[in-house]
Amino acid sequence: MVFIVAGVAALMYLWLSADAAVSVKERLPGADNKPKDAAGGNEPTKIVGTLTKSDGVPADLPGAWPRFRGPNYDAISTETVALAKSWPAEGPRVLWSVEVGEGYAGAAVLEGRVYLLDYDQNKQADVVRCLSLNDGKEIWRYSYPVKIKRFHGMSRTVPAVTDKYVVTLGPKGHVTCLDSKTGEFRWMLNLVKEFGTRIPDWYAAQCPLIDDGKGSPNATSRVWEPRAIIAPAGVLPDGTGGVLVMAVDCATGQTVWQTPNPDKWVMTHSSLVPMEFKGNRFYIYCGGSAEAGGVVGVSAKDGQVLWKTDEWKVRTNVPMPLVVGADRIFLTAGYGQYDNGCMMLRLTESEGKITAKSEFKYPTSVFGSMQHTPIFYNDHVYGVGMNKQLICLDLEGKVVWTSGSANTFGSGPYVIAGGMLYVLNDTSVLTLVEPGASGYVPLARAKVLDGLESWGPIAVASGRLIVRDLTRMVCLDIAGQ
Repeated sequence: MVFIVAGVAALMYLWLSADAAVSVKERLPGADNKPKDAAGGNEPTKIVGTLTKSDGVPADLPGAWPRFRGPNYDAISTETVALAKSWPAEGPRVLWSVEVGEGYAGAAVLEGRVYLLDYDQNKQADVVRCLSLNDGKEIWRYSYPVKIKRFHGMSRTVPAVTDKYVVTLGPKGHVTCLDSKTGEFRWMLNLVKEFGTRIPDWYAAQCPLIDDGKGSPNATSRVWEPRAIIAPAGVLPDGTGGVLVMAVDCATGQTVWQTPNPDKWVMTHSSLVPMEFKGNRFYIYCGGSAEAGGVVGVSAKDGQVLWKTDEWKVRTNVPMPLVVGADRIFLTAGYGQYDNGCMMLRLTESEGKITAKSEFKYPTSVFGSMQHTPIFYNDHVYGVGMNKQLICLDLEGKVVWTSGSANTFGSGPYVIAGGMLYVLNDTSVLTLVEPGASGYVPLARAKVLDGLESWGPIAVASGRLIVRDLTRMVCLDIAGQ
């Protein structure tokens, strides 16, 4: 989850005001001028939106990337489409290109449709867009008015989509559920107004999750009606803890269960991820607090806390917890954490009680991730570290190899498809890398966009790669010819 927050010290925009021109300057994290309305202002609790239909037609293509980090929450495509292992000098063929609002929001793909939570700066509105995977033409859009000032971009989350529903979480905490085919409105939650959520710096970045009991790699036969899983991490006006995590029925908008928040954890940029362990299905969340914070696993069945630890406490948590095998969770951070770059938790169970204990913890000088969640693949962890190099770690946290100082990637996203790593850097240069323990092996490299801050999560479907920079999204043909 992406999420994309304040920048790295190179090639970055400094927004002088809400409508000022852009000047390229060095900017460090936290250098933005925080808008006074970042937490919600005087906007109404419920907002009336507008649905607009267009002439786009869904593609007749089977591929799916229905949520943040793909079908199994791991940023790995399992499609069998043969992919090219080399490109011409100009890079993969661009199938379509569309203008998008300033931000870092990535795409979700299902049934030939591409879903994007965008922001229309002229109309001052969040916009849920549905495009054709075939040609990028808009099928429909649903917009609702929300005033947002530049705070290092606007939108930065990935929708969650099923054959019936699409759920988005906007920059100011508006959770919206629509019919995924028609765009018709289902329901909306205002996390700030209804649950006391404090929107973190650089706006909300938590990607919503839709769960039907079958959506994790190790899921058992549990089945229930689709639920949107959200972490409001709210604190009530009287200072008491509100709701930490909640499940909402996608069909009705009614609450299925809520997890209390007695520790008064606050929302971070991290997204929830499901996990199966010893017959228990739960959602993992990294919550924040000036005094405490930590990691928690809440039951998918009823929201009860199954385990909790404060061994991992960071000031700004962005990457999502990474499930490693059957019983481990890899946690990463950046943004001035220094001592808390990465940690591996191992879960154990005794007499029905689950405990999470740290196996190792290393500072950011060994490994930490500024924005993107690493990938667990073939018993190794791959990620872009604080030195901007691509790094391969073993499961004890030891560095196996790095890409070297001559091959840096800034804070860009990465995925695995066809057994290959696709890594995008800040300036839209896409590199194809062969993962493995033998070292950094690049296969192809090309510039695929003209803009900067290419930080939005990548989507892969039907031999197509969807990437974006600050203001444009493109669909690339990566299939083998």
